[in-house]
Amino acid sequence: MENYMSMGIKFLLLAICIWSLPDSLVSTNSSDGLFRIALKKRSLDLKDINAARITSREDLLRRDLGHYNSNFNDLEANIVYLKNYFDTQYYGEIGIGTPWQSFTVVFDTGSSHLWVPSSKCIFSIACYLHSKYRARLSSTYTKIGKHCKIPYGSGYISGFFSQDDVRVGDLLVRNQVFSEVTGEGFFTFLGTEFDGILGLGFREMAVGLVTPVWYNMFEQHRISQKMFSFWLNRDPTSRLGGEVVFGGLDWRHFRGDHTYVPLTRNDYWQIEMGDILIENESTGLCKYGCAAIIDSGTSLLAGPTAVVAQINHAIGAAGFINMECKSVALKYGNMIWEYLIEGIRPEIICVDLGLCIYNETRRVSPNIASMVQNQTQEGSSVGESAFCTFCEMIVFWVQVQLKQQKAQEKVYKYVDELCEMLPNPLGKSFINCDKMAAMPYISLTIGNKSFPLSPEQYTLVVEEGHTTVCLSGFVPLDVPTPQGPLWVLGDIFLAAYHTVFDFANMRVGFAKAA
Repeated sequence: MENYMSMGIKFLLLAICIWSLPDSLVSTNSSDGLFRIALKKRSLDLKDINAARITSREDLLRRDLGHYNSNFNDLEANIVYLKNYFDTQYYGEIGIGTPWQSFTVVFDTGSSHLWVPSSKCIFSIACYLHSKYRARLSSTYTKIGKHCKIPYGSGYISGFFSQDDVRVGDLLVRNQVFSEVTGEGFFTFLGTEFDGILGLGFREMAVGLVTPVWYNMFEQHRISQKMFSFWLNRDPTSRLGGEVVFGGLDWRHFRGDHTYVPLTRNDYWQIEMGDILIENESTGLCKYGCAAIIDSGTSLLAGPTAVVAQINHAIGAAGFINMECKSVALKYGNMIWEYLIEGIRPEIICVDLGLCIYNETRRVSPNIASMVQNQTQEGSSVGESAFCTFCEMIVFWVQVQLKQQKAQEKVYKYVDELCEMLPNPLGKSFINCDKMAAMPYISLTIGNKSFPLSPEQYTLVVEEGHTTVCLSGFVPLDVPTPQGPLWVLGDIFLAAYHTVFDFANMRVGFAKAA
């Protein structure tokens, strides 16, 4: 098992958090026995989006909730109030050392490590823009010094292990091993305002198998139940952005009962998800199941391009016009149609057309194969390398339309429109804000239950000058089998549905957020 489960996943992660002053660490004891850390709100503009950290989780792929007590006067739990940065990332404040030094961190269920910038970080510009941990100022610091490197899809951070006390809200974790970062190997961190990341993933994913903070919470008997829960608040009028509750949940922030689904892995917050519906119409690909990871460190909803393109088409999102996709549809559309009508197996159509080949049971584009053999060859076309992928998506789209008994001419028109709506991995998909009320609901099927998202819930509203711009919350993520097809349910979904991460029973629960 590798350290981080990101290898093979390629999608956008807007991990943006706002830095706050060292004396602003929130620590309150409420009458219900819960501890809360608050999120703040700021307006969003395109300049801030472009400055955001965009991270791929490629390295991630390498590698019945028990009876809870609803009487919070008796429940030993710890609540961390979160800040909301542009509705795309939620973060809170922690303290490290004695006396504690304050840092803003992303509470990230997609990773397992705690890291913050080190005072020894002198060659990275990003370190000078964030709070830095100073070991000499802490009386509880213990030197470890072992070098570590934490990989991310767009680069890595490097540093060394140290040990100190960590305060999360009112909860004190003794002798926590964490990373002091001395080098940030990716430029995108420069544009962010959060200081570090506190991973809420599994120990098996942690670099060096370091025990995560939340494990130590229950191993040191700081919390009574092996669980934590998220409530995220997208109310633009509220200064409170949400909360993380360690050891319990807050009934005030959800309505009805939670729907619990078992984890499909023992080392990651991953579940089985069913079909994705546009209104009541199936998008087809996940009808018989897709994997889904619940990731509070991801801002948007990431899924297979073949489905995301259908969704963005239905909601009127204007994406990147991919001429290569259109050229494949124009040149091979009739043959694809005829093959499917004749009952030819869909998975071999693109091979028969010469756009894909088999290589040790894996289908790859001939152009990709030649590029792999000669990676230094100049002038290789990115479009050519994608012909196999475009062909397979077109076959899938035509299949869906045939099942709906659509006429051939309408199917060709639909495929052409989907090609035009293909999301640009480095760009944005814009929506007409004035038409939001007429946009369809998008529903995710989890535990045989529908979890609908309204247009307001899956859209990001951006202020640009004196105008307002709306962005689609759906971005492409293509993961091959056996790990894929895969969805990543980020903060947009967590804001709509209160989420319980139940480690004791190895499952995740969702209820409508209140």
